[in-house]
Amino acid sequence: MQGIKACLVARIHIHISRSQELRSVNMKLILSMFVAAVLLSDVEAGRSLVFPEETANSFVELFPAKELSLNAFTLCLRFATELKGKREVILFAYRTQYFDELNVWRETDGRLSLYLSGPGALFEVPELGPLANHVCLTWESLTGRTTMYVNGRSSASQIFQRGHRVRPGGKIILGQDPDNFLGDFQAKQSFVGEIFGVNMWDYVLPSVAIQLLSTGEDFSDANVLDWATVTLMPAGSAVEYNKSSLDTSPNPQTLD
Repeated sequence: MQGIKACLVARIHIHISRSQELRSVNMKLILSMFVAAVLLSDVEAGRSLVFPEETANSFVELFPAKELSLNAFTLCLRFATELKGKREVILFAYRTQYFDELNVWRETDGRLSLYLSGPGALFEVPELGPLANHVCLTWESLTGRTTMYVNGRSSASQIFQRGHRVRPGGKIILGQDPDNFLGDFQAKQSFVGEIFGVNMWDYVLPSVAIQLLSTGEDFSDANVLDWATVTLMPAGSAVEYNKSSLDTSPNPQTLD
């Protein structure tokens, strides 16, 4: 474990010297905080959520460490699905009482998209196969700059929802798109497959940190959603497993 951490820290310092993006004092400060978190943290817990079938009642609610009152964020997750064809797939949903406050989708044409209480930002990406993919999104209100990362590679940034703020008071769920506060699900939009490594920060991570996160195990100092510690509440046929052991028995929180 210490060897892995030392290797990651060394790679980060190499990237500092090479990356044009890290020339500013602010970016170096953010990266220094990330390095400190690597030194103090353990490898992300090997938790995994499996959604075995298309349903209108299976989902997992996540309970964040702080309210989602955000003028910037980085959201990362890993997922694997064998769903094919022209079908919407919800990857992440944060719903307040009246709005789809923050949703991430795989669209019917294969593009990935972000919605913040209105029209979406859509990103052309290579076709995502059935094996696990690492996806991150960054957004900041001040400039509207929004970037999609797939397996460590970034899209062209878009200007999206400049001046907007993600509002608190909602619920985060995986597996379904709620058309009201926590319900009115549609089976044809549900996620089928496996999701893990869901982490969220209330600031924009530098691209070098996202690239490192994509390379293997996730080292997390995430202050909104930390996959190692976040409370999960599965419902329906959704099941939580522990990927880091041979014990694949369902988590007792899973509901019938």
